Amino acid sequence: MYQSLLSSLENGIFTITINRPDKLNALNKTVIQELSDAADEINRNKEIKCAIITGAGEKAFVAGADISEFLSLDKDGGAALAKKGQEMVFNKIENSSKPIVAAVNGFALGGGCELAMSCHFRLASENAKFGQPEVNLGLIPGYGGTQRLTQLVGKGKAMELMMTAHMIDANEAKQLGLVNHVTTAESLLQHTKQILEVIMTRGTNAVAKIIGAVNAYYDNSKNGFEEEIKLFGECFGTDEMKEGVSAFLEKRKPKF
Repeated sequence: MYQSLLSSLENGIFTITINRPDKLNALNKTVIQELSDAADEINRNKEIKCAIITGAGEKAFVAGADISEFLSLDKDGGAALAKKGQEMVFNKIENSSKPIVAAVNGFALGGGCELAMSCHFRLASENAKFGQPEVNLGLIPGYGGTQRLTQLVGKGKAMELMMTAHMIDANEAKQLGLVNHVTTAESLLQHTKQILEVIMTRGTNAVAKIIGAVNAYYDNSKNGFEEEIKLFGECFGTDEMKEGVSAFLEKRKPKF
């Protein structure tokens, strides 16, 4: 179905593997289009409850964008590239109503770091490395990196990482709040699936509303507290909430 991605659906978990290991899984036009299609599939397919994005091979999650595509672009072309990528993939992942988690199995640089940051949270293997090295090319991050890195690690550290182009390892990424857990390479996907299996036992509607409410904090067009009030109220109109509260009062596990 996909040229540059591998996909599998097992027990509600949709795993997307970017499969260009010879190119360190770099993002080119094909990968961007297929990630967009995969994001649409996640939202459309009712059998998919949540998703994992990872990279093929032992070296890289995604080691950046395909820089050979850049030289033909002028100012307007560069802006259009960033806008298209953000709309097609990065914003779509961030705003998915189903949890999408990055399992970072190696280098996550440039567009790869931005892809990981667009996911709802991240796990990393011990050999993972993160960085935004665009300044080496006379560029800045264009797929949301200046915004999401700042949200995740704070202004000062984000400024330093982007200005110096320095890479950080998995443990520093965890200390900074960029990743939630660090695992061995062998256990990365298993650990990620275990967390998603827990999430899938919770109320699907409530999980979706958590994503919406948290994202509203970073959306200048919304008041996060007002959005929370609205979404909290909407929960009261669901069978899921009635079952959850009834189960709690009856001292039994809910059947969502």
